[in-house]
Amino acid sequence: MPILNSIISLVNTRRLSQIEDFKSNPGQIQDEQLQRLIKSAKHTFFGKLHDFESIKNYEAFAERIPVSDYEGLKPYVERMQKGEKNLLWPGEIKWFAKSSGTTSTKSKFIPVSKESLEDCHFRGGKDVLALYIENRPESDMFSGKCLTLGGSHQINNFSNDSYYGDLSAILIENLPFWTHFMRTPEQSIALMDEWEAKLEKITETTLVENVTSLAGVPSWFLVLIKHLLNKSGKTNLLEIWPNLELFIHGGINFTPYRNQYKELIPSDKMNYLETYNASEGFFAIQDDLKTQSMLLMLDYGIFYEFVPLSELGKSHPKALTIEQVEIGKDYALVISTNGGIWRYLIGDTIRFESTFPHRIAITGRTKHFINAFGEELMIENAEKALDEACKNTGAVIKEYTAAPIFMGKESKGAHQWLIEFEKAPENLEAFKQLLDETLKKVNSDYEAKRYKNMTLEMPHVEIAREHLFMDWLKSKNKLGGQNKVPRLANNREYIEELLKLNTK
Repeated sequence: MPILNSIISLVNTRRLSQIEDFKSNPGQIQDEQLQRLIKSAKHTFFGKLHDFESIKNYEAFAERIPVSDYEGLKPYVERMQKGEKNLLWPGEIKWFAKSSGTTSTKSKFIPVSKESLEDCHFRGGKDVLALYIENRPESDMFSGKCLTLGGSHQINNFSNDSYYGDLSAILIENLPFWTHFMRTPEQSIALMDEWEAKLEKITETTLVENVTSLAGVPSWFLVLIKHLLNKSGKTNLLEIWPNLELFIHGGINFTPYRNQYKELIPSDKMNYLETYNASEGFFAIQDDLKTQSMLLMLDYGIFYEFVPLSELGKSHPKALTIEQVEIGKDYALVISTNGGIWRYLIGDTIRFESTFPHRIAITGRTKHFINAFGEELMIENAEKALDEACKNTGAVIKEYTAAPIFMGKESKGAHQWLIEFEKAPENLEAFKQLLDETLKKVNSDYEAKRYKNMTLEMPHVEIAREHLFMDWLKSKNKLGGQNKVPRLANNREYIEELLKLNTK
Protein backbone atom coordinates (compact mmCIF):
# COMPACT_ATOMS: atom_id res chain seq x y z
CA MET A 1 0.00 0.00 0.00
CA PRO A 2 2.79 2.51 -0.78
CA ILE A 3 0.41 4.95 -2.53
CA LEU A 4 -1.99 4.99 0.44
CA ASN A 5 0.96 5.46 2.81
CA SER A 6 2.18 8.39 0.72
CA ILE A 7 -1.26 10.04 0.94
CA ILE A 8 -1.39 9.43 4.70
CA SER A 9 2.14 10.82 5.11
CA LEU A 10 1.12 13.94 3.18
CA VAL A 11 -1.91 14.43 5.43
CA ASN A 12 0.26 13.83 8.51
CA THR A 13 2.97 16.32 7.50
CA ARG A 14 1.36 19.23 9.37
CA ARG A 15 0.71 17.13 12.46
CA LEU A 16 4.25 15.76 12.54
CA SER A 17 5.49 19.35 12.29
CA GLN A 18 3.41 20.26 15.37
CA ILE A 19 4.89 17.31 17.26
CA GLU A 20 8.39 18.48 16.36
CA ASP A 21 7.42 21.92 17.68
CA PHE A 22 6.49 20.67 21.15
CA LYS A 23 9.60 18.49 21.26
CA SER A 24 11.67 21.67 20.91
CA ASN A 25 9.44 24.06 22.91
CA PRO A 26 7.81 22.02 25.68
CA GLY A 27 7.56 24.88 28.19
CA GLN A 28 5.85 27.24 25.76
CA ILE A 29 3.38 24.59 24.53
CA GLN A 30 2.51 23.54 28.06
CA ASP A 31 1.98 27.15 29.15
CA GLU A 32 -0.42 27.60 26.22
CA GLN A 33 -2.34 24.47 27.31
CA LEU A 34 -2.67 25.81 30.86
CA GLN A 35 -3.91 29.22 29.70
CA ARG A 36 -6.51 27.61 27.43
CA LEU A 37 -7.76 25.34 30.22
CA ILE A 38 -8.10 28.27 32.65
CA LYS A 39 -9.84 30.44 30.04
CA SER A 40 -12.26 27.65 29.08
CA ALA A 41 -13.28 26.90 32.67
CA LYS A 42 -13.30 30.39 34.22
CA HIS A 43 -17.12 30.60 34.25
CA THR A 44 -17.66 27.13 35.74
CA PHE A 45 -18.48 26.56 39.41
CA PHE A 46 -14.88 25.42 40.03
CA GLY A 47 -13.45 28.31 38.02
CA LYS A 48 -15.41 30.88 40.02
CA LEU A 49 -14.62 29.13 43.30
CA HIS A 50 -10.88 29.51 42.60
CA ASP A 51 -11.15 32.84 40.75
CA PHE A 52 -9.70 31.57 37.46
CA GLU A 53 -10.34 35.04 36.00
CA SER A 54 -7.40 36.43 38.00
CA ILE A 55 -4.95 33.56 37.36
CA LYS A 56 -2.29 34.85 34.98
CA ASN A 57 0.56 32.36 35.47
CA TYR A 58 1.45 28.89 36.70
CA GLU A 59 2.58 30.08 40.13
CA ALA A 60 -0.87 31.54 40.89
CA PHE A 61 -2.55 28.40 39.53
CA ALA A 62 -0.45 26.11 41.75
CA GLU A 63 -0.98 28.32 44.80
CA ARG A 64 -4.75 28.58 44.31
CA ILE A 65 -5.64 24.93 43.64
CA PRO A 66 -4.57 22.03 45.89
CA VAL A 67 -3.26 18.75 44.49
CA SER A 68 -5.93 16.10 45.06
CA ASP A 69 -6.77 12.46 44.40
CA TYR A 70 -10.12 10.84 43.56
CA GLU A 71 -11.58 11.64 46.97
CA GLY A 72 -11.32 15.34 46.05
CA LEU A 73 -12.93 14.75 42.66
CA LYS A 74 -15.69 12.42 43.83
CA PRO A 75 -18.22 15.00 45.18
CA TYR A 76 -18.18 16.79 41.80
CA VAL A 77 -18.54 13.50 39.91
CA GLU A 78 -21.61 12.55 41.93
CA ARG A 79 -23.25 15.88 41.12
CA MET A 80 -22.37 15.63 37.41
CA GLN A 81 -23.75 12.10 37.24
CA LYS A 82 -27.12 13.54 38.23
CA GLY A 83 -26.99 15.99 35.32
CA GLU A 84 -25.61 19.14 36.99
CA LYS A 85 -23.82 21.32 34.42
CA ASN A 86 -20.86 23.73 34.41
CA LEU A 87 -19.23 22.30 37.53
CA LEU A 88 -15.65 21.46 36.52
CA TRP A 89 -15.90 22.05 32.78
CA PRO A 90 -18.30 24.07 30.58
CA GLY A 91 -21.56 22.37 29.65
CA GLU A 92 -22.77 18.91 30.57
CA ILE A 93 -20.59 15.85 31.05
CA LYS A 94 -22.42 12.84 29.64
CA TRP A 95 -19.71 10.19 29.79
CA PHE A 96 -17.82 8.71 32.74
CA ALA A 97 -14.97 6.22 32.34
CA LYS A 98 -15.11 3.51 34.98
CA SER A 99 -11.84 2.26 36.40
CA SER A 100 -10.79 0.44 39.54
CA GLY A 101 -10.61 2.62 42.63
CA THR A 102 -7.47 2.94 44.72
CA THR A 103 -9.29 4.38 47.72
CA SER A 104 -12.21 3.08 49.75
CA THR A 105 -14.46 3.04 46.70
CA LYS A 106 -14.67 -0.04 44.50
CA SER A 107 -14.61 1.98 41.27
CA LYS A 108 -13.65 5.46 40.09
CA PHE A 109 -15.73 7.35 37.55
CA ILE A 110 -13.65 9.80 35.52
CA PRO A 111 -15.49 12.57 33.63
CA VAL A 112 -14.97 12.44 29.84
CA SER A 113 -15.95 15.66 28.04
CA LYS A 114 -16.46 16.15 24.29
CA GLU A 115 -13.14 18.00 24.23
CA SER A 116 -11.24 15.21 25.96
CA LEU A 117 -12.72 12.68 23.54
CA GLU A 118 -11.88 14.69 20.41
CA ASP A 119 -8.72 16.59 21.34
CA CYS A 120 -7.11 13.99 23.58
CA HIS A 121 -8.20 10.35 23.16
CA PHE A 122 -9.05 10.40 19.45
CA ARG A 123 -6.14 12.67 18.62
CA GLY A 124 -3.87 10.24 20.44
CA GLY A 125 -5.18 7.38 18.30
CA LYS A 126 -4.50 9.34 15.10
CA ASP A 127 -1.01 10.24 16.30
CA VAL A 128 -0.21 6.57 16.99
CA LEU A 129 -0.85 5.84 13.30
CA ALA A 130 1.01 8.96 12.13
CA LEU A 131 4.09 8.14 14.20
CA TYR A 132 4.05 4.47 13.22
CA ILE A 133 3.93 5.29 9.49
CA GLU A 134 6.75 7.79 10.07
CA ASN A 135 8.78 4.89 11.55
CA ARG A 136 7.64 2.34 8.96
CA PRO A 137 6.83 4.10 5.65
CA GLU A 138 6.80 0.72 3.88
CA SER A 139 3.96 -0.56 6.15
CA ASP A 140 1.04 -2.56 4.71
CA MET A 141 -1.06 -2.07 7.85
CA PHE A 142 -3.86 -0.25 6.02
CA SER A 143 -4.40 -3.18 3.65
CA GLY A 144 -6.25 -4.93 6.49
CA LYS A 145 -8.01 -4.28 9.78
CA CYS A 146 -7.03 -3.58 13.38
CA LEU A 147 -8.34 -6.08 15.91
CA THR A 148 -9.19 -4.08 19.03
CA LEU A 149 -9.84 -5.85 22.30
CA GLY A 150 -11.51 -3.49 24.75
CA GLY A 151 -13.10 -3.91 28.14
CA SER A 152 -16.05 -6.11 28.95
CA HIS A 153 -18.38 -3.48 30.38
CA GLN A 154 -21.28 -2.25 28.30
CA ILE A 155 -22.43 1.35 28.43
CA ASN A 156 -24.73 1.83 31.42
CA ASN A 157 -26.96 4.67 32.57
CA PHE A 158 -26.45 6.82 35.66
CA SER A 159 -29.50 8.82 34.64
CA ASN A 160 -31.33 9.54 31.40
CA ASP A 161 -28.53 11.93 30.45
CA SER A 162 -25.28 10.34 31.67
CA TYR A 163 -23.53 7.05 30.95
CA TYR A 164 -20.57 5.05 32.19
CA GLY A 165 -18.42 2.15 31.03
CA ASP A 166 -14.84 1.15 30.32
CA LEU A 167 -12.94 3.86 28.47
CA SER A 168 -12.57 1.47 25.52
CA ALA A 169 -16.36 1.05 25.34
CA ILE A 170 -16.88 4.84 25.47
CA LEU A 171 -14.35 5.35 22.66
CA ILE A 172 -15.97 2.65 20.49
CA GLU A 173 -19.41 4.16 21.12
CA ASN A 174 -18.22 7.59 20.00
CA LEU A 175 -15.86 6.73 17.11
CA PRO A 176 -16.59 8.35 13.72
CA PHE A 177 -18.52 5.94 11.46
CA TRP A 178 -15.66 5.58 8.94
CA THR A 179 -13.33 4.06 11.53
CA HIS A 180 -15.55 0.98 11.77
CA PHE A 181 -14.40 -0.03 8.28
CA MET A 182 -10.82 -0.17 9.58
CA ARG A 183 -11.36 -2.19 12.73
CA THR A 184 -12.73 -5.53 13.85
CA PRO A 185 -14.80 -6.96 15.54
CA GLU A 186 -17.97 -5.00 14.79
CA GLN A 187 -19.33 -2.72 17.49
CA SER A 188 -22.04 -5.08 18.79
CA ILE A 189 -19.40 -7.77 19.49
CA ALA A 190 -16.79 -5.33 20.83
CA LEU A 191 -19.27 -4.08 23.44
CA MET A 192 -20.50 -7.52 24.57
CA ASP A 193 -20.54 -7.90 28.34
CA GLU A 194 -20.20 -11.68 28.68
CA TRP A 195 -16.50 -12.45 28.18
CA GLU A 196 -16.79 -16.12 27.18
CA ALA A 197 -19.46 -15.44 24.53
CA LYS A 198 -17.48 -12.41 23.38
CA LEU A 199 -14.34 -14.54 23.00
CA GLU A 200 -16.23 -17.02 20.83
CA LYS A 201 -17.74 -14.28 18.66
CA ILE A 202 -14.42 -12.47 18.18
CA THR A 203 -12.77 -15.76 17.22
CA GLU A 204 -15.56 -16.71 14.83
CA THR A 205 -15.59 -13.35 13.02
CA THR A 206 -11.89 -12.49 12.95
CA LEU A 207 -10.51 -15.84 11.78
CA VAL A 208 -11.70 -14.93 8.27
CA GLU A 209 -10.49 -11.29 8.39
CA ASN A 210 -7.20 -9.88 7.12
CA VAL A 211 -5.93 -8.61 10.47
CA THR A 212 -2.77 -6.53 10.14
CA SER A 213 -2.62 -4.95 13.62
CA LEU A 214 -3.75 -5.55 17.19
CA ALA A 215 -4.59 -3.01 19.90
CA GLY A 216 -5.18 -3.77 23.56
CA VAL A 217 -3.80 -5.08 26.85
CA PRO A 218 -1.15 -7.85 26.49
CA SER A 219 -2.59 -10.21 29.15
CA TRP A 220 -6.11 -10.15 27.69
CA PHE A 221 -4.74 -10.64 24.17
CA LEU A 222 -2.82 -13.75 25.27
CA VAL A 223 -6.11 -15.34 26.32
CA LEU A 224 -7.68 -14.47 22.93
CA ILE A 225 -4.63 -15.63 20.93
CA LYS A 226 -4.54 -19.02 22.70
CA HIS A 227 -8.28 -19.40 22.03
CA LEU A 228 -7.81 -18.53 18.34
CA LEU A 229 -4.99 -21.05 17.94
CA ASN A 230 -6.95 -23.74 19.75
CA LYS A 231 -10.03 -23.20 17.55
CA SER A 232 -8.09 -22.98 14.31
CA GLY A 233 -5.62 -25.76 14.99
CA LYS A 234 -2.76 -23.45 14.00
CA THR A 235 0.54 -23.24 15.86
CA ASN A 236 1.17 -19.49 15.60
CA LEU A 237 -0.73 -16.33 14.75
CA LEU A 238 0.94 -15.74 11.39
CA GLU A 239 -0.68 -18.93 10.10
CA ILE A 240 -4.03 -17.19 10.69
CA TRP A 241 -3.04 -13.63 9.79
CA PRO A 242 0.08 -13.69 7.58
CA ASN A 243 0.04 -9.89 7.17
CA LEU A 244 0.07 -9.12 10.90
CA GLU A 245 2.75 -6.48 11.59
CA LEU A 246 1.88 -4.35 14.63
CA PHE A 247 0.71 -4.71 18.23
CA ILE A 248 -0.29 -1.43 19.89
CA HIS A 249 -0.24 -2.24 23.59
CA GLY A 250 -0.61 -0.50 26.94
CA GLY A 251 -2.17 -0.76 30.38
CA ILE A 252 0.42 -3.08 31.93
CA ASN A 253 4.15 -3.76 31.70
CA PHE A 254 4.88 -5.63 28.45
CA THR A 255 8.29 -7.01 29.48
CA PRO A 256 7.03 -10.30 31.06
CA TYR A 257 5.01 -11.04 27.91
CA ARG A 258 7.52 -10.11 25.22
CA ASN A 259 9.04 -13.60 24.79
CA GLN A 260 5.63 -15.26 24.67
CA TYR A 261 4.54 -12.90 21.89
CA LYS A 262 7.71 -13.62 19.94
CA GLU A 263 6.85 -17.32 20.10
CA LEU A 264 3.22 -16.75 19.10
CA ILE A 265 4.15 -14.28 16.32
CA PRO A 266 7.50 -15.59 15.00
CA SER A 267 8.47 -12.74 12.67
CA ASP A 268 11.30 -10.22 12.70
CA LYS A 269 8.95 -7.83 10.90
CA MET A 270 6.47 -7.74 13.81
CA ASN A 271 6.45 -4.38 15.60
CA TYR A 272 5.39 -3.53 19.16
CA LEU A 273 4.35 0.02 20.00
CA GLU A 274 3.51 1.10 23.54
CA THR A 275 0.96 3.76 24.45
CA TYR A 276 0.03 5.37 27.75
CA ASN A 277 -3.72 5.84 27.50
CA ALA A 278 -5.62 6.03 30.79
CA SER A 279 -9.21 6.86 31.71
CA GLU A 280 -7.98 10.35 32.65
CA GLY A 281 -6.32 11.02 29.30
CA PHE A 282 -4.00 9.91 26.51
CA PHE A 283 -0.53 10.81 27.76
CA ALA A 284 2.29 9.26 25.75
CA ILE A 285 3.24 7.29 22.63
CA GLN A 286 6.34 5.29 21.75
CA ASP A 287 7.43 7.49 18.84
CA ASP A 288 10.67 5.62 18.12
CA LEU A 289 10.45 1.83 17.76
CA LYS A 290 14.16 1.51 18.54
CA THR A 291 13.68 2.75 22.11
CA GLN A 292 11.24 1.57 24.78
CA SER A 293 10.46 5.02 26.20
CA MET A 294 7.39 7.04 25.17
CA LEU A 295 7.06 10.62 23.97
CA LEU A 296 4.96 12.72 26.37
CA MET A 297 2.26 14.32 24.20
CA LEU A 298 2.11 17.97 25.25
CA ASP A 299 -0.72 19.45 23.16
CA TYR A 300 -3.76 17.29 23.95
CA GLY A 301 -5.44 19.75 26.32
CA ILE A 302 -3.53 18.39 29.32
CA PHE A 303 -1.27 20.40 31.62
CA TYR A 304 1.30 18.22 33.39
CA GLU A 305 2.97 18.64 36.75
CA PHE A 306 5.49 16.31 38.34
CA VAL A 307 5.73 15.72 42.09
CA PRO A 308 9.05 14.35 43.42
CA LEU A 309 8.39 11.20 45.43
CA SER A 310 9.88 12.86 48.52
CA GLU A 311 6.96 15.32 48.43
CA LEU A 312 4.22 12.67 48.40
CA GLY A 313 2.08 12.62 51.52
CA LYS A 314 2.60 16.31 52.26
CA SER A 315 -0.51 18.50 52.48
CA HIS A 316 0.92 20.89 49.87
CA PRO A 317 3.43 18.91 47.80
CA LYS A 318 5.82 20.92 45.65
CA ALA A 319 5.26 20.17 41.96
CA LEU A 320 7.56 20.80 39.00
CA THR A 321 6.69 21.86 35.46
CA ILE A 322 7.99 20.23 32.27
CA GLU A 323 10.91 22.70 32.20
CA GLN A 324 12.07 21.72 35.69
CA VAL A 325 12.20 17.92 35.50
CA GLU A 326 15.42 15.92 35.45
CA ILE A 327 16.38 12.74 33.62
CA GLY A 328 16.46 9.57 35.71
CA LYS A 329 14.27 10.77 38.58
CA ASP A 330 10.87 9.33 39.48
CA TYR A 331 7.87 11.66 39.71
CA ALA A 332 4.22 11.23 40.62
CA LEU A 333 2.13 12.48 37.71
CA VAL A 334 -0.35 15.33 38.30
CA ILE A 335 -2.71 16.46 35.53
CA SER A 336 -5.21 19.21 34.73
CA THR A 337 -7.31 18.36 31.67
CA ASN A 338 -10.01 19.36 29.21
CA GLY A 339 -12.16 16.76 30.95
CA GLY A 340 -12.43 19.09 33.96
CA ILE A 341 -9.85 17.41 36.20
CA TRP A 342 -7.73 19.92 38.14
CA ARG A 343 -4.31 19.13 39.67
CA TYR A 344 -5.29 15.47 39.91
CA LEU A 345 -2.80 12.95 41.28
CA ILE A 346 -3.56 9.94 39.10
CA GLY A 347 -1.43 7.48 41.09
CA ASP A 348 1.19 6.66 38.44
CA THR A 349 4.89 7.30 38.77
CA ILE A 350 7.01 8.07 35.71
CA ARG A 351 10.67 8.66 34.95
CA PHE A 352 12.11 10.88 32.22
CA GLU A 353 14.44 8.89 29.99
CA SER A 354 15.27 12.00 27.96
CA THR A 355 14.42 15.70 27.64
CA PHE A 356 14.06 17.63 24.37
CA PRO A 357 12.25 15.46 23.44
CA HIS A 358 10.68 14.55 26.77
CA ARG A 359 10.33 10.77 26.75
CA ILE A 360 9.11 8.81 29.75
CA ALA A 361 8.81 5.32 31.16
CA ILE A 362 6.07 4.28 33.59
CA THR A 363 7.81 3.16 36.77
CA GLY A 364 4.89 2.13 38.96
CA ARG A 365 2.19 3.44 41.23
CA THR A 366 2.37 5.83 44.13
CA LYS A 367 1.19 2.99 46.36
CA HIS A 368 1.95 -0.73 46.55
CA PHE A 369 0.19 -2.55 43.75
CA ILE A 370 0.02 -5.56 41.44
CA ASN A 371 -0.99 -4.73 37.89
CA ALA A 372 0.51 -7.58 35.86
CA PHE A 373 -2.78 -8.36 34.13
CA GLY A 374 -4.62 -5.02 34.33
CA GLU A 375 -6.14 -5.90 37.74
CA GLU A 376 -4.79 -2.84 39.58
CA LEU A 377 -4.71 -4.61 42.93
CA MET A 378 -3.90 -2.03 45.61
CA ILE A 379 -2.73 -2.31 49.19
CA GLU A 380 -6.15 -1.19 50.46
CA ASN A 381 -7.80 -4.06 48.55
CA ALA A 382 -5.29 -6.56 49.94
CA GLU A 383 -5.69 -5.40 53.57
CA LYS A 384 -9.48 -5.61 53.40
CA ALA A 385 -9.45 -9.07 51.84
CA LEU A 386 -6.90 -10.47 54.30
CA ASP A 387 -8.82 -8.97 57.21
CA GLU A 388 -12.03 -10.62 56.02
CA ALA A 389 -10.30 -13.98 55.52
CA CYS A 390 -8.74 -13.80 59.00
CA LYS A 391 -12.00 -12.83 60.71
CA ASN A 392 -13.83 -15.80 59.25
CA THR A 393 -11.12 -18.44 59.72
CA GLY A 394 -9.63 -17.36 63.05
CA ALA A 395 -6.25 -16.71 61.44
CA VAL A 396 -3.81 -14.01 62.52
CA ILE A 397 -1.25 -12.66 60.07
CA LYS A 398 2.20 -11.55 61.15
CA GLU A 399 3.76 -10.56 57.79
CA TYR A 400 2.95 -11.07 54.14
CA THR A 401 3.86 -10.18 50.59
CA ALA A 402 2.29 -10.94 47.22
CA ALA A 403 3.46 -10.95 43.62
CA PRO A 404 2.21 -12.07 40.22
CA ILE A 405 2.79 -15.48 38.66
CA PHE A 406 3.08 -14.56 35.00
CA MET A 407 1.29 -16.46 32.25
CA GLY A 408 3.24 -19.31 30.68
CA LYS A 409 2.78 -20.99 27.33
CA GLU A 410 0.31 -23.46 28.82
CA SER A 411 -0.54 -21.74 32.12
CA LYS A 412 -2.66 -18.84 33.25
CA GLY A 413 -1.66 -16.01 35.52
CA ALA A 414 -2.22 -15.88 39.28
CA HIS A 415 -1.23 -14.04 42.44
CA GLN A 416 1.14 -15.74 44.85
CA TRP A 417 0.75 -14.80 48.51
CA LEU A 418 3.52 -15.63 50.97
CA ILE A 419 2.10 -15.30 54.48
CA GLU A 420 3.72 -15.72 57.88
CA PHE A 421 0.90 -16.49 60.30
CA GLU A 422 0.89 -15.76 63.99
CA LYS A 423 -1.99 -18.23 64.02
CA ALA A 424 -2.58 -20.26 60.87
CA PRO A 425 -6.13 -20.91 59.63
CA GLU A 426 -7.52 -24.35 60.36
CA ASN A 427 -8.67 -24.57 56.74
CA LEU A 428 -6.25 -22.97 54.26
CA GLU A 429 -8.62 -23.60 51.33
CA ALA A 430 -11.40 -21.65 53.07
CA PHE A 431 -8.92 -18.83 53.74
CA LYS A 432 -7.98 -18.70 50.03
CA GLN A 433 -11.63 -18.71 48.99
CA LEU A 434 -12.47 -15.79 51.30
CA LEU A 435 -9.40 -13.86 50.16
CA ASP A 436 -10.42 -14.29 46.53
CA GLU A 437 -14.11 -13.48 47.04
CA THR A 438 -13.36 -10.31 49.01
CA LEU A 439 -10.85 -9.10 46.42
CA LYS A 440 -13.59 -9.48 43.80
CA LYS A 441 -15.97 -7.42 45.93
CA VAL A 442 -13.59 -4.52 46.52
CA ASN A 443 -11.88 -4.38 43.11
CA SER A 444 -13.90 -4.52 39.87
CA ASP A 445 -10.81 -4.96 37.68
CA TYR A 446 -9.64 -7.97 39.69
CA GLU A 447 -13.17 -9.37 39.50
CA ALA A 448 -13.13 -9.04 35.69
CA LYS A 449 -9.75 -10.80 35.37
CA ARG A 450 -10.89 -13.64 37.65
CA TYR A 451 -14.10 -14.23 35.67
CA LYS A 452 -14.31 -18.00 35.08
CA ASN A 453 -10.50 -18.24 35.52
CA MET A 454 -10.06 -16.74 32.04
CA THR A 455 -7.00 -14.61 32.88
CA LEU A 456 -6.31 -15.13 36.59
CA GLU A 457 -6.52 -18.37 38.56
CA MET A 458 -7.36 -18.64 42.24
CA PRO A 459 -4.70 -17.07 44.49
CA HIS A 460 -1.79 -19.32 45.45
CA VAL A 461 -1.08 -19.09 49.19
CA GLU A 462 2.26 -20.27 50.60
CA ILE A 463 2.87 -20.46 54.36
CA ALA A 464 6.11 -18.80 55.44
CA ARG A 465 8.24 -20.30 58.20
CA GLU A 466 8.57 -18.47 61.49
CA HIS A 467 10.79 -15.33 61.37
CA LEU A 468 11.17 -15.54 57.58
CA PHE A 469 10.50 -11.86 56.95
CA MET A 470 12.69 -10.74 59.85
CA ASP A 471 15.53 -12.91 58.56
CA TRP A 472 15.08 -11.43 55.08
CA LEU A 473 15.20 -7.86 56.39
CA LYS A 474 18.20 -8.77 58.51
CA SER A 475 20.02 -10.15 55.44
CA LYS A 476 19.55 -6.73 53.84
CA ASN A 477 20.64 -4.88 56.99
CA LYS A 478 17.16 -3.37 57.22
CA LEU A 479 15.96 -4.38 60.65
CA GLY A 480 14.19 -1.53 62.40
CA GLY A 481 10.92 0.37 62.55
CA GLN A 482 11.48 2.45 59.42
CA ASN A 483 12.03 -0.60 57.20
CA LYS A 484 8.93 -2.34 55.94
CA VAL A 485 8.20 -5.52 54.05
CA PRO A 486 6.90 -4.66 50.55
CA ARG A 487 3.32 -5.88 50.70
CA LEU A 488 2.57 -5.97 46.98
CA ALA A 489 5.04 -5.98 44.12
CA ASN A 490 4.50 -5.96 40.37
CA ASN A 491 7.49 -8.24 39.81
CA ARG A 492 8.87 -11.36 41.50
CA GLU A 493 12.14 -9.93 42.81
CA TYR A 494 11.20 -9.87 46.52
CA ILE A 495 9.08 -13.00 46.63
CA GLU A 496 11.75 -15.13 44.92
CA GLU A 497 14.32 -14.05 47.50
CA LEU A 498 11.87 -14.85 50.30
CA LEU A 499 10.86 -18.23 48.84
CA LYS A 500 14.52 -19.20 48.56
CA LEU A 501 15.08 -18.21 52.18
CA ASN A 502 11.90 -20.05 53.19
CA THR A 503 13.48 -23.41 52.41
CA LYS A 504 16.48 -22.85 54.70
